[in-house]
Amino acid sequence: MTEHDHPPATRDDIEAMHRPDAWTPEQLLTRLDALGFKTTTIEHDPMWTVEDSQRLRTDSSEDGHCKSLFLRNKKGQMWLVVMLEDQRLDIKALGVALGEKLSFAKPERLMEFLGVIPGSVTPFSVVNDSGNNVQVVLQRRMMDCAELHYHPLRNFLTTSIKSGDLVTFLEAQEHSPHILDF
Repeated sequence: MTEHDHPPATRDDIEAMHRPDAWTPEQLLTRLDALGFKTTTIEHDPMWTVEDSQRLRTDSSEDGHCKSLFLRNKKGQMWLVVMLEDQRLDIKALGVALGEKLSFAKPERLMEFLGVIPGSVTPFSVVNDSGNNVQVVLQRRMMDCAELHYHPLRNFLTTSIKSGDLVTFLEAQEHSPHILDF
């Protein structure tokens, strides 16, 4: 999907755009359950942007709503940056903190490495990175929230998980995160 495309109209259209060998939400939720995590998942209209998420949210006072950004360096190293939705990413400052010059990755790389489409990017998508090519960066301020909210691989679902359980999940998937202030 490019910036000139219209978002898919149906859930079936969204499903068809994901990598065929990529995990499904059901597989992910089974994995979270097997790890002993208590999560809740809700269905809703597809959310393509933070603004969509805010518009569709029933409790505007709830914190822990996040966004995930897929970045790369000049050498092709991939980075999944996860942060609270209310903050803009200072990509240069983050690059300095990581010792990297970063830029946004193209949707084709997102599909190749994480098996999802724009709008469905999530820390849970590391389940599709069997080659461990993606480094995960979590915002420290985000990790101070008791519960965090992410799409479970599709943007018409949202799963709530405890912040500590997110770290345990990432470590179980061999993607130990960098937790940074940015």
